[in-house]
Amino acid sequence: MKDTIKTLHPQKKQGVNISREKYEIIRKAIMSTLRQHKEMPFMKLSHAVEKEVRGKFDGSVMWYVTTVKLDLEARGDVKRVPNSRPQLVKLGK
Repeated sequence: MKDTIKTLHPQKKQGVNISREKYEIIRKAIMSTLRQHKEMPFMKLSHAVEKEVRGKFDGSVMWYVTTVKLDLEARGDVKRVPNSRPQLVKLGK
């Protein structure tokens, strides 16, 4: 059986079980991108992660970025900038 992780949600909604390997690939790409750019719109973050993992990732990168970003928010590792349109994301800790 594959190693999985149950994701968290910042609004305490039901998380999902995903592959720990895929989670780590996306988590590392999100965190390294935010360390470089400090704060960025969610869509730009998603495209930057997609570019970084291209050829090394099987599955919908956008879905995984959304899922892992919500988990990282719930854990306090990333934050949404309040009242930002489009949604801005930055490092939390």
